[in-house]
Amino acid sequence: MNPLLDVRNLTTVFKTAQGPARAIEHLSFSLNRGRTLGIVGESGCGKSVTALSLLRLLDPAIARVESGQVLLDGVDLMSLDKRAMRRVRGREMAMIFQEPMTSLNPVFTIGFQIAEVLKIHCGMDTRAARDRAVELLEKVCIPGASQRLGEYPHQLSGGMRQRVMVAMALALDPKVLLADEPTTALDVTIQAQILALMTRLQQEQGTAIVLITHDLGVVAQFCDDVMVMYGGRAVELGPVASIFAEPRHPYTRGLMVSRPHLGSRLRRLATIEGTVPSLLQFPQGCRFQDRCRYAKDDCKAVEPKLLVDARRVQIACYHPVLDPLEDEGVRD
Repeated sequence: MNPLLDVRNLTTVFKTAQGPARAIEHLSFSLNRGRTLGIVGESGCGKSVTALSLLRLLDPAIARVESGQVLLDGVDLMSLDKRAMRRVRGREMAMIFQEPMTSLNPVFTIGFQIAEVLKIHCGMDTRAARDRAVELLEKVCIPGASQRLGEYPHQLSGGMRQRVMVAMALALDPKVLLADEPTTALDVTIQAQILALMTRLQQEQGTAIVLITHDLGVVAQFCDDVMVMYGGRAVELGPVASIFAEPRHPYTRGLMVSRPHLGSRLRRLATIEGTVPSLLQFPQGCRFQDRCRYAKDDCKAVEPKLLVDARRVQIACYHPVLDPLEDEGVRD
């Protein structure tokens, strides 16, 4: 089966006063219909830039996709002109942004903003667009949908604003949905509702989802595959069950043991010492070497490539760790 979304060697560079900052470098992954890929990693590792690069939403004055392909149903989005790319956004690939209050326009009603999408992309008249907007709000479980159309973003709760973002993203039944931390700043109950909603809509429509998050628990529960990013590169990529059961890249293990868990009062949470390297100048060899307890001389010579191991997991590490995960903890 050919993947619905196939990203090949994507490299995105930002212009800075100090020189080019390579936010993403040689990033490759694929996604099939009806599947969910979770992207995890520390802040600054390139998760959000990846999503913005796929939709070509980065400001060309400060950033550019230097190389690579983004194939959506076999069509390279990097080769499309601006007009063709606008037709892709929303209809073929849509995005739920991280913060609804900065993504929704505060001076227009919810109904106007949803209807605008339908008018521009589908050519609907005002009445048809309004009816469809009500239907979408009901689909994402917003009570009193007809009345909500006339309200402004500040009149809605955080959970409702996020539901509106989901409704807008799904308005045109996109093939791929990019969700950039869709549950940030929401309480646990609302988080679960939003994720359950996305899962239900995915099952109904067969949408493929790229879920960007810091929450490994969310990845374990809702994703089929996971890509762990560090310094703009993928360091471990494969089925969630395999990676969570046997994380072998030292960075992935560091993320795993830093999670709170039942019984954490009996041991301190482990930390990953050091800081993420500067995007302006990565170290030679493995980008994680300065923070890795398993680093050896070969790690400092040549950067490791992603290779498939016996678990059918891609891992970029010369010395993957085979010890049980619990040995990584720091006990009192």
